[in-house]
Amino acid sequence: MPTQQAPGAVTFADLFAGVGGFAAALSAMGAEHAYAVEIDKHAAAVYEENWKHPALGDVTKDANDAGVTVPPHDVITGGFPCQPFSKSGAQRGMDEVRGTLFWNIEKIVRERKPTLICLENVRNLAGPRHKHEWQVIIEHLRNAGYQVAEESAVFSPHLIAPDFGGSPQVRERVFITATLVPEHMVMDPDPAPVALPEHVLMHREWNLVEDLPMDASRNVAGTEISLDERAWVDHWEQMVVFMRAWRADQSRRTGEPIRRLPGHPIWADAWVSTSAERERLLDGAPAWKAGFLKKNFDLYDGLREFLGAKEMGKWLRRVRQFPESRRKLEWQAQDAESMWDCVISFRPSGLRVKRPTHLPALVAITQTPIIGPLKRKLSAREAARLQGLPDNFSFGTQRDALTYKQMGNGVNVGVVNQVLKAHCERDKHLLLATERGRAIYAMVSSAPDLPREAVAERLDALQRTPDTASAAAVLP
Repeated sequence: MPTQQAPGAVTFADLFAGVGGFAAALSAMGAEHAYAVEIDKHAAAVYEENWKHPALGDVTKDANDAGVTVPPHDVITGGFPCQPFSKSGAQRGMDEVRGTLFWNIEKIVRERKPTLICLENVRNLAGPRHKHEWQVIIEHLRNAGYQVAEESAVFSPHLIAPDFGGSPQVRERVFITATLVPEHMVMDPDPAPVALPEHVLMHREWNLVEDLPMDASRNVAGTEISLDERAWVDHWEQMVVFMRAWRADQSRRTGEPIRRLPGHPIWADAWVSTSAERERLLDGAPAWKAGFLKKNFDLYDGLREFLGAKEMGKWLRRVRQFPESRRKLEWQAQDAESMWDCVISFRPSGLRVKRPTHLPALVAITQTPIIGPLKRKLSAREAARLQGLPDNFSFGTQRDALTYKQMGNGVNVGVVNQVLKAHCERDKHLLLATERGRAIYAMVSSAPDLPREAVAERLDALQRTPDTASAAAVLP
């Protein structure tokens, strides 16, 4: 059974709920569940384990042409499925079935008239390719009586200072926030997009290990680097050493400053010497690829001249035994001395190497990055910290692979907290015009800027409360 609501409490409906990123932010503010739905059984089990509210279900069964069974609520949230708009998907937008799930949200909104809407999706939803879909969403919300900005509002946890809930992760997401316009008031036809105040923003470089923070130990269960992974890194590390020596030699001979390592993609498969081989690679290649190929030809020629054909051939024979994506290097670490000083991500485009300031976005479909200074991968608990979840958030006994996937699909708690605060300030005049709006504004504006402790306290309280629903068994 769901938790009991306090009389007059602000309530929320949590659609596409995952493990509860929106629930964390709103629960920490004092809001209470009216409804939650999540179709993935593993994520739903984690949700109920922590928030003591059932979530397993299908929103299309609760909101469709036959009617809406979602109960009344004050706030509606949802990170609706992003695959139709994501650059990693087919980008069919609303032509895909999953893209039409916005219509189920709209049915709930029109039927229940929540005072505040907060939806989240990948940045690409507001990109040029999906301009039509974006405008359709905005127009339909306005037609339903909501004030919403047409200009997109994109936020990322790495842009927010840690004292305000930020975290060292580049995770750009577009937020659609809207307020129900009271009948006696006039909708602003072109409201400004939600923007975070200057004092909330990050004004220094992140330190991943200290700011997350990461556990200092190199021996964290489930974070081990495989023998193959270590071999890939070590072999490319040898080439980094070669390239640095080559750059130093160039500097000595020319008197010019030492040049950085190449910033373009380095493709070992393009390191060929004959004209015939190069022409074959260039044949039919689009302009962008041809440009990178020519840079690789020049790089190979310079390195082979410096190292000698024998040493170069020895290195190439080894690297060509690796899988195709491991025969590529993307050096984005500027002047870092060693790959093992950096964060290393295994991507289809190659080994991406960055300085250990902040991490690329957690995603559900790729491997977790290697934290070079610690000689291990990011742990599942550290991934949860990146999303703003405190250490008492429980994943039960499920496999770490499921936790990584859930974090890759999740919403960042600190970002939600700051977006809600900024939105309520922008639409303060609308909110203060109604009884439920005043309750929402009072709750959000008085909430802590840093939600982590409040989330942890809420989780503890739910675990102690005897009349909450029994925790669901987290599925293995």
